[in-house]
Amino acid sequence: MTDALRAALADVVAIPVTPFAADGTVDEKAHRAVLRRLVDAGVVTLTPNGNTGEFYALTPAERDRAVEVAVEEAGERATVVAGVGHEVPTAVAAARRAAVAGARLVMVHQPVHPYASEGGWVDYHRAVADAVPGLGIVPYVRDPLLGGSALAALGRHCPNVVGVKYAVPDAAVFAAFARDAGLERFVWVAGLAELYAPSYWACGATGFTSGLVNAAPGISLALLAALREGRYGDAMTLWERVRPFERLRAERRSADNVSVVKEALAVLGVCRRDVRPPSRPLPAERRARVAAVVRGWDI
Repeated sequence: MTDALRAALADVVAIPVTPFAADGTVDEKAHRAVLRRLVDAGVVTLTPNGNTGEFYALTPAERDRAVEVAVEEAGERATVVAGVGHEVPTAVAAARRAAVAGARLVMVHQPVHPYASEGGWVDYHRAVADAVPGLGIVPYVRDPLLGGSALAALGRHCPNVVGVKYAVPDAAVFAAFARDAGLERFVWVAGLAELYAPSYWACGATGFTSGLVNAAPGISLALLAALREGRYGDAMTLWERVRPFERLRAERRSADNVSVVKEALAVLGVCRRDVRPPSRPLPAERRARVAAVVRGWDI
């Protein structure tokens, strides 16, 4: 089981959007269309309830249903990594329900409590990992102050912690963290998507997350193939193709991160552009910029 789970993380780890209908409810038909589009394109790892899926804007019931729908659409063709988080009881309960639904791994969102010690970070993730020993556990690390020794300690306690989604925008910090934690012990996933995939790859990552993949799965998969085959010039050519889109997502501390992805999907006719607060649909000028980028991809 562990080899299969590690392989699922050493890939393009897609973070599907959660489409909404005109009345603000989750549009399950459109959600299934997004998931099928990914799987049909060759994506083999799906993470419902990631940040691009608007995890913090969904109700508990909506989050549970997102996992169920992803498992149903993935079938035998893709592995589902369910996003969980909030306080420990909620995260544990969600992880257990994800296991029942058929997810193979859970990605644990970084705790949002303003006061977090390294030991407390270990305790939080250990509580989730111990509750679902049959699932792979993937901590989501966004804190540059967290030391690799904390992850090493978690790994000693919990053999089912198989990978890490690392999302600190500094390749040197990542390289040090991975080596302090145990480079070979975990699968390292570049958690800042395509823009950071090449630099993190050079430091030990073997997979990367992607929200762009919702709109242009072929580009994301081609970038992965180029990195795997050592065709770094080709990888950077693809990097240049996605840079304008990813920069739009990253502007103003990623204020429009999800809105840009959903705008691209609206341009392509896949789903509506609607998002939930604290996100907001793009103004007309930024919508035009997204449309110009998408047209340039010639999808």
